[in-house]
Amino acid sequence: MSLLRALRDKKNTLSKTIRRRPAPAADSETDSAAQVETEEAEGYLHHGWTRRVIGYVAILMMVNVMVDSVLASPTFVLPQLGEAFHTNQFAWIGSSAMLAGAMWAPLLGKSADINGKRKILVITLLVAGAGGLVCLIAPNIGVFVFGRLLQGAAVAALFLTVALIRDICAPKFAMVVTGFVTSGSAVFGIITPFILEPALHAFGWRIVFVISAVFACLAALLVRLVIPESRKTAPGTVDVKGALVLGLGLAGVLVYISLGQVFGWLSPISLVVLLVGAVALTYWYRVLSLKPQPIVDVRGISAVLGLGLLVVIMGTGAYQSMLQLFSMLIEVSPDEGLGYGIAAPAALGLLFGVPSLGIMLGGVAAGTISARVGPVWSLGGGVLLGLLATSIMLVAGAGSLPLAVLSSFMLSMTAGSMVTSGFNLASVLAPPERQGTVSSLVMVMIAVGSVTMNFIGSAVLGATRITHNGESVNSSLGVHSYIAVAGVVFALAIIPTFFLVRRMRGHVTVSAPVSHI
Repeated sequence: MSLLRALRDKKNTLSKTIRRRPAPAADSETDSAAQVETEEAEGYLHHGWTRRVIGYVAILMMVNVMVDSVLASPTFVLPQLGEAFHTNQFAWIGSSAMLAGAMWAPLLGKSADINGKRKILVITLLVAGAGGLVCLIAPNIGVFVFGRLLQGAAVAALFLTVALIRDICAPKFAMVVTGFVTSGSAVFGIITPFILEPALHAFGWRIVFVISAVFACLAALLVRLVIPESRKTAPGTVDVKGALVLGLGLAGVLVYISLGQVFGWLSPISLVVLLVGAVALTYWYRVLSLKPQPIVDVRGISAVLGLGLLVVIMGTGAYQSMLQLFSMLIEVSPDEGLGYGIAAPAALGLLFGVPSLGIMLGGVAAGTISARVGPVWSLGGGVLLGLLATSIMLVAGAGSLPLAVLSSFMLSMTAGSMVTSGFNLASVLAPPERQGTVSSLVMVMIAVGSVTMNFIGSAVLGATRITHNGESVNSSLGVHSYIAVAGVVFALAIIPTFFLVRRMRGHVTVSAPVSHI
């Protein structure tokens, strides 16, 4: 009996061993399949220029040309819009789309990571196209501003094109391509005035919004048909309530900063807008951002990304404020003796046409440098170039057209470099499935920096205005103080840049993200 029992136990042991043996093989098989799947997915990434990549880049550049048309084209028809809507409050026309872009960005960034970047980009373009149609048929200024808010969704299209690049191209090559996509559209800024001028004479101010709507719909169609969908998405859901509250808070504060000088800082409307924005931001930070999947994980932002965003907000803000200043300088002749006028027959074309090339050169150069040594170095180079440009204007005097053109060109290179480098830094710091969320933060910082620095510059000019020939005009002291403020901001941006370079030292490779946000 004991012998039979021993033989039975041995048989059972062997059976269990045999049954367990396939398990390790199955695990190995699963791991191998996963590895092959990963390698195949990575194999779809492009490592160099091909006809297909050129086609992708051309379409994404077209998207950003549409973004430029949304932001800049209405400024060509401000007098006609004023007559059509019987208003002189042009600030709403210029600021509404950018402010709406800051409001849209967090929602669209998170949605893109979860639902696919191409899908959200197509929806964004269609919303922007609908906004153009609303502006086209608007019977009053209120409906027109609503259309501009819808058009503001196009601003978010910029960072979605960048996020898509990371899904199409290998990391290092993606940095070079980003430079072309973010800044290549600036070249069209040279020919835009020449195209719009005869069209405006023939069809009136509405042609601007017809072109914008057609561009948006055409871009949406091409993106849907040609651009591949994201292969990597993040699990989770979109906190729509959090996105709306955060967007409302950002819009409220930025509207107050941007338009308070127009409507009065202490007027009831301005104070209500500021209060609503502040309450919304406070509620979002204390309550909604603590949810398991917030629209932006602000507490999870790494020190490196925080430093990068700080450099972006300071550098792009200083550049945008200088761009606003140039538009004022060309209206005053040097003969008036105010010490800052640069009005001349070619001033408009030289100050706003030639620098478009600078934006493209700065963006392409930043992309190339980022791919070789890392985006922090091109970001720092943009800051130093901006500081040099403002120093030239401050020391040499703003009354010289050649020096103003040189400074404008250098500042445009700064703009192209900083925008490209900011997005490239985000691509290094975030995994592919979170590119939309992190890139949206860069877009928000660009909007915040632009609005804030434009307000500071306007306040400086307003406090130093003088009376000349019976009219209140900007003084030479005010203009030079304005330039000095921009220069100081560039100089201060060197501090976070220094710490950013130290933290990113040793992370030159871009084959994988160095940290999560």
